[in-house]
Amino acid sequence: QVHLVESGGGSVQAGGSLRLSCVVFGITYSNYCMAWFRQAPGKEREGVATIRSDGSTNYADSVKGRFTISKDNVKNTLYLQMNSLNPEDTAMYYCAAEYRYSGACSLNRKRNEYRYWGQGTQVTVSS
Repeated sequence: QVHLVESGGGSVQAGGSLRLSCVVFGITYSNYCMAWFRQAPGKEREGVATIRSDGSTNYADSVKGRFTISKDNVKNTLYLQMNSLNPEDTAMYYCAAEYRYSGACSLNRKRNEYRYWGQGTQVTVSS
């Protein structure tokens, strides 16, 4: 029914930029909370940014001012623009979505509060 397909990962030098995409199949955006997570080797998966249906966003302090989450409802696509990348941003990045959600669409939402997940795309930043 619903699945998310990610793309846009790769390897860049510190200071470079990448744009991740997450195409949603099987459902049209409606009363949603969507998010980007990342997980580095040996680390817990952490929330990077969230966006809800009305366009409101939240960012982790570590990426604020460098990353931008956005959506295109016509294309049914979620984006993460990543600028000024540094080696600490190296991780597997995942998009996630929940529809008709309860609670807040914030970085406090847990992994199990998102029903749908992308397969992940690797981002590697070298110094």
